Amino acid sequence: MKKKWWHEKVAYQIYPKSFLDTKGNGIGDLRGVINKLDYLKELGVDIIWLSPCYPSPLADQGYDIADYYDIDPRFGSMADMDELLAEAKKRNMYILMDLVINHCSDEHEWFKKAMEDLDSEYAKYFFIEEGVNGNPPNNWRSYFGGSAWEKIEGTDKYYLHLFHKKQPDLNWENPKLREEIYKMINWWLDKGLAGFRVDAIMNISKALPFTSYNYPPDRGDGTVICAKMLEDAKNADKYLQELRENTFDKHDAFTVGEVFTDRTEDIPIFIGDEGHFSTMFDFEETIFGKSDKGWYDAKPITPDDYKKCCFTTQKRVGDLGYISTIIENHDEPRGVSHYLQCCDINDDSKKLLGTMQFMMKGLPFIYQGQEIGMENTDFTGMEEIDDISTIGEYQTALEAGLTPEEAFNAVKKFSRDNARTPMQWDDSKNAGFTSGTPWLKVNPQYTKINVESQINDKKSVLNYYKKLTALRKNETYKETIVYGEVVPYLENEHNLMAFYRQGENRTLLVLGNFDASEKVVKLEKKCKAMLLSNMEDVGFAGENEIKLKPYQAVILEVK
Repeated sequence: MKKKWWHEKVAYQIYPKSFLDTKGNGIGDLRGVINKLDYLKELGVDIIWLSPCYPSPLADQGYDIADYYDIDPRFGSMADMDELLAEAKKRNMYILMDLVINHCSDEHEWFKKAMEDLDSEYAKYFFIEEGVNGNPPNNWRSYFGGSAWEKIEGTDKYYLHLFHKKQPDLNWENPKLREEIYKMINWWLDKGLAGFRVDAIMNISKALPFTSYNYPPDRGDGTVICAKMLEDAKNADKYLQELRENTFDKHDAFTVGEVFTDRTEDIPIFIGDEGHFSTMFDFEETIFGKSDKGWYDAKPITPDDYKKCCFTTQKRVGDLGYISTIIENHDEPRGVSHYLQCCDINDDSKKLLGTMQFMMKGLPFIYQGQEIGMENTDFTGMEEIDDISTIGEYQTALEAGLTPEEAFNAVKKFSRDNARTPMQWDDSKNAGFTSGTPWLKVNPQYTKINVESQINDKKSVLNYYKKLTALRKNETYKETIVYGEVVPYLENEHNLMAFYRQGENRTLLVLGNFDASEKVVKLEKKCKAMLLSNMEDVGFAGENEIKLKPYQAVILEVK
């Protein structure tokens, strides 16, 4: 694996709508991002990924793009974006945008023109198919529930949407469409963008012809999740290689793919030295326990499950490429509420979880609010939910026979809105996010969990994250933390996550006690130095043992 400039960095995801509102309209904006660049720099952030801020009807919160060449007025202007790029550059920071090219919005000019004339060139930018005996072309179910096909009014034809019906899929079979996409990507990279997070990208290749791929239903309505077709779609690698050669390679752009794969042979194809992307996210922990039946049937993840998932990814990736690690993002609940559900959720356990992420081999992505330990919101009813995915899963739970109360309790803990509530800056009204009415409910915990209360508290979660980023960049240990091999230790010990980071010249031992009781851990290598602990006291018992308090994490240099 060739060493790259970004391997030693720290990345941070911003969900602009919920980050900081400077206009008083209840919606975060790019000016808010500019205002907080110094905060992020002090945190130790180098790379910033912005979730979509293009013009959009927000059917799927900006992942339905109506114009790839502009900024939605709700978020600011292109002048604001230019200023953000310039201000980031002054601080040696890099800006990524979301690249959403599997689909666009039904309000995009391309789709409007396609609907005006189903025989036009623009109609070929989409998948428009004849129905079969008055039914959709096949039985695929969209990721958000219901048929993946929407009937075009006044015709017997349907258009494909693997996501929301306002997100028609783009036809990558059409070289003219691909050329339009490449032109747009290069336009942004020429402006000074460092690269992209690439959204839902494996869906760009479809199993064709559509009528040949009616799969056995996985739900009572006769539908099957559209992801099933990915097994039979043949052209993804061809398209992704062409995409890279025509855009990313020309600018030495950094790209992180949203790719779900558990096949080791795919790793070099996606993130090897000549792979489609610079890196991709580790979703092994994210998808654990999920059920084809729906969120209501999901299995909770335990610390032992989490440990196994992390080690599985590390073993599979090895030196084939460089993975990116996450605890949470805009599509998931808050990590501390999800991964610590079997534990006491407190500052110690939050720091413990952060330590495990940062000490894995990979590029760590912090999601906004993670660094202060933001938790899930206690939504009280579906009327407080905005997320279309949660609304769809609630309906699925009702159809499975759950009562409305049971269905709500089943889906609220997984709701994407948990991560989308406004950033908690201080304990003033609306958490300092806006002077207006916030677009989504502020988590009531903001009076206790906020940046202002933590920034000068040496023991805070925020300042612990600063220590984690500083250790990653420490000249003495950087090589080991960035490139050292992950070697599990005491792998079968219940509620203990322990592993070595073995570099060329140094070896570190990372220990994390996920248990509510103390753990005595035998040390097979002599400790040279204690680099970091989430607690003040570290209980060494001679050279051969260490006593870990509940939810204690320590990083040691060992011989």
